[in-house]
Amino acid sequence: MRSRNTARTLAAAAALLAALLSTTPTAAAESPGEHIANALHDSPVYVADAYKDAVPPTRQRQLVNQITATGLPIKVVLTPLTKGDDFDGEANTLASVVHDRLGLRKFILITTDGDFTNSLNGYEWPSDTHQTHDAVAAAGFLDETRDAGLADLTSKAVALVAEGNGTRVYEEAMQDLGDPPPASSPAPKQGAHSTTWTWPLLTIPLLALLTLGALLLARRRSSRSSRSGSSRTPNPRPPSPFSYPQAVFAAARTADESALRRRAGQEVIALGESAQAANAANTPSLGRALDAYAAAAKVLDAAQDIPDLAGVLALVTEGRDALTNTPHPLPLCFFNPLHGRATNRTTWRPLGRTARAQIATCPTCTTALRHHRAPETLTDADGMPYFEAPHEQSVWAATGYGSLLRGGDSLTERVTRGDFTRTQGGRFDPR
Repeated sequence: MRSRNTARTLAAAAALLAALLSTTPTAAAESPGEHIANALHDSPVYVADAYKDAVPPTRQRQLVNQITATGLPIKVVLTPLTKGDDFDGEANTLASVVHDRLGLRKFILITTDGDFTNSLNGYEWPSDTHQTHDAVAAAGFLDETRDAGLADLTSKAVALVAEGNGTRVYEEAMQDLGDPPPASSPAPKQGAHSTTWTWPLLTIPLLALLTLGALLLARRRSSRSSRSGSSRTPNPRPPSPFSYPQAVFAAARTADESALRRRAGQEVIALGESAQAANAANTPSLGRALDAYAAAAKVLDAAQDIPDLAGVLALVTEGRDALTNTPHPLPLCFFNPLHGRATNRTTWRPLGRTARAQIATCPTCTTALRHHRAPETLTDADGMPYFEAPHEQSVWAATGYGSLLRGGDSLTERVTRGDFTRTQGGRFDPR
């Protein structure tokens, strides 16, 4: 009797273990980014449950038919974005994840915005051929869409992208408003028509911080002028043309680092799983992908600040490009890799300098440069743009997160040969 009970117990335990083993991978198999990408394989329009009332199935089918009629590789993702979610409330992050998961070389993406409800952002790979960024931005500033719902706004954005003259439409819309886009914004916020007249009330708490930043900047300039006429040794690190009121960003910088570290860790794990599942016969660059995975894990383990964590994401991007065998892929944005994948290469000359550099930029920074505005730049712990660090003290400054590399060189090779270890902490170790 005892042996029979023992046998039954063992059989039950084995059945339970088998059930756990069979269900656990399924529950953890699909991330939010993968879920959206998989849905886009079936339909060019993805609408999250939270927006089903605003964009019901009938309107979704109309959008699908409209997109099909354009003949363009347009995808639409309408999903809420909030701080702390899987995309940290950032449309740029959502776009980058969807792009990486889809593995398409050419496609156009229209997404919701993380700051304003019923607002849209536009992205295009490998370059902004159809003026997608400006076209989608313009959709939110037209009189005909001033009170439009999300479905109508999306439909107008698709139509403007198809017309291919989004930049002209956007500039005309700005003139009609009687005021150019705010100079302090890194890029026009799609859908800002709904807040044009109320934004002063919403941003009053920031005015004190902005005023403080202006006073600090004026004091810095005054101090710099007084030093120029004295015999003191000048600061060996020149003042940056990308200086910002750091008080505005200090709190956000501290709050975001832990979330970014979690996201970087998830991306490294996802890359490792993708590399492990890849078929070696069909993945000629699998070795490079594995090297990128190892380099990303190494940097993540020793990352000291946000620029290091951004480097993890840049290495993961190289690994995913290797897995998909993407020819001549663009790296993450030079000015701020947290903006996501670059879509354009441009020649850039820092203000007040003669040297020029070929860099890769995201749609947001491309638009900022086009309108002669300073892009929102990733800064180091001292509040200086990361790329102004001496190159022997920062592998990220030396490479621009991939923008400055040529001739088959890669971030993975730099980290593998020890460049990251030697430059940690801003101290150069010649060993």
